[in-house]
Parts: sequence; C-alpha cells; structure tokens
Amino acid sequence: MTSASDLSPAFRHVRLLLARETGRPGVDSMAGYDLLVPLQADSRLDPAEWKKHKDICRVRKFGSAEDRIGRLRRKPGGQWYVDYEEGEQDDEIGFRLGDERFVTGEYISLKEAGKMHTYQVARVEKP
Repeated sequence: MTSASDLSPAFRHVRLLLARETGRPGVDSMAGYDLLVPLQADSRLDPAEWKKHKDICRVRKFGSAEDRIGRLRRKPGGQWYVDYEEGEQDDEIGFRLGDERFVTGEYISLKEAGKMHTYQVARVEKP
C-alpha cells in the first residue's frame, strides 16, 4: 500500500469551491471538494501517476450535512469520477475532467445526483 510519504512530486492538493449558479450570486466557500491528485506539467490529471497511486488519490466533499470521503477513479475509456461506496449509484462523474486544467481560477464540472454543478479551482498546492 502506498503512503503519503511515497507520493511523487506530481501530487497536488486542489480545492474546488461551488461556483455561481442560479440562486447563488457568487462562489460558495462553504461547499466544494478537496482533492489529492497527480497533475502533469500542463496542470491536467496525470493518468500514469494516478494508476501507480490509486489508493492515495482521495476526494473530500464538504458543505453538506456531513463530509464525504471518496476516491478519484477512472473508467475504461478515460472518464474520471468520484467513487464513494460500492456500486455506481453515488458516483459523481467529472465532465471532461481529463481535459480540464487544475489552475487557480479555472472551472471544473461534476455531475452529482443527476445534476451538473460547476466548481472554481480555488487553490492548487503541494501536499
């Protein structure tokens, strides 16, 4: 099993905050995700490093009744998603997540319970 001390230099802590939506005039700093993921030099997810360290690629969703802890996963064909429990009923699918750049100020979309939400990258830093 890989530990945090075994992480490659590609790993970053990324904070996503819920972006402006209908009924929400601005970014919501109380709702979002914390990700521990490997990024390539162009700030995109690094599939090769992810594959080596799948068990370390964690996701914490915050802002609802209680935080949820999951893992970043990748389906055959390359679609990224957040996996919380066995089965697919609670998975949150990333919209073109492999193409997105994890750079402060950029936007990332995730489908949660059948509804797409947009998040702004608030911070990217070394763990």
